[in-house]
Amino acid sequence: MESIILIGHGSPKKDANNIETIGRLLHGMIHPDCSKGCVRVAYLQFAKPELPDMIKESVLSGAKKIIIHPYFLISGMHVTKDIPEMIKKAKKMYPDVEFIYTEPLGIHEKLVQVIAERIKTAGALMPAEIEEKSFEILSGETDLSDVPQEQVPIIKRVIHTTADFEFKKTLLFHPGAITTGINAIKSGKDILTDVEMVKAGINKKLLKKWGGEVICNIQQSAGDCPRFTDEAKRSRRIGTVPVEQDNKTKAETGIESVLKEKNNIGIIAIGNAPTALLKAIEIFNHESHIVHRASLPLLIGVPVGFVKALESKALLSTQHFPFITNLSRKGGSPVAAAIVNALLKTAEETK
Repeated sequence: MESIILIGHGSPKKDANNIETIGRLLHGMIHPDCSKGCVRVAYLQFAKPELPDMIKESVLSGAKKIIIHPYFLISGMHVTKDIPEMIKKAKKMYPDVEFIYTEPLGIHEKLVQVIAERIKTAGALMPAEIEEKSFEILSGETDLSDVPQEQVPIIKRVIHTTADFEFKKTLLFHPGAITTGINAIKSGKDILTDVEMVKAGINKKLLKKWGGEVICNIQQSAGDCPRFTDEAKRSRRIGTVPVEQDNKTKAETGIESVLKEKNNIGIIAIGNAPTALLKAIEIFNHESHIVHRASLPLLIGVPVGFVKALESKALLSTQHFPFITNLSRKGGSPVAAAIVNALLKTAEETK
């Protein structure tokens, strides 16, 4: 078994002793499928664990070869004298273990590239600049030339939000979805969400310019959990209420009640509760007060999870009314909010 130890100087400032992150990244790079502690970290002073302790731990875990890398920029006294002396003592204590001592970071062309990158991004500290840089990187890493142009801003913003390029393949749009969404925004229509987390992520300043607001008829983002009224609880105990009426989720009930009470909903964004999405689909197909409207709201359905999430989105993808969804288990409140924000940005740019 081989063990790698990164040793840093250590600092009296606790926040500065953070080479564990480098250790995890290195372990993931060289041993991607390994769950063992092959890469360890140690400090020379001011912090623990110290190098002798980490060498002992590696030996006790079965290491027959220990590679020690000094996480230092230059070959000063620590690198050329202090650490080698510790290794010399360890060799005497563990004669059956092979020790390899590497060079420090030192002079390397990749370090020059890192410095150049730091200089280049030093001025991009404002949120708008950071976002612009992120979209620039995103565009350089994925080809969206085969995507319908109207869909590009939405796909980009979802990928930007999740750092997951798979959404390019899984996002699915009804032909009239984007036009319906933008028209709803420009008409001052309201946006209904299944949970507070989706509501929190939507750019309300952009929406307010058009006169709309974000509505959520649930008071917590946990969302997909049973909701029972006092009457329902009493009825349930005596067996007079059918299970399908009694066991509605809070998000499902919230969506249903708002759609029955309000006529100004232009977009529904569901990112958490599959039951809310299924209920919205049912209402769109069967409730007369919705079905007979001149124009149906845009239904954005991207719940995340393993129970009913993919099934509800698959059902949405077969509907004839305007929708945006993704055919995978992935999704969530940030994705739903990102889709709405992309529509808001597009509406702003096409005044």
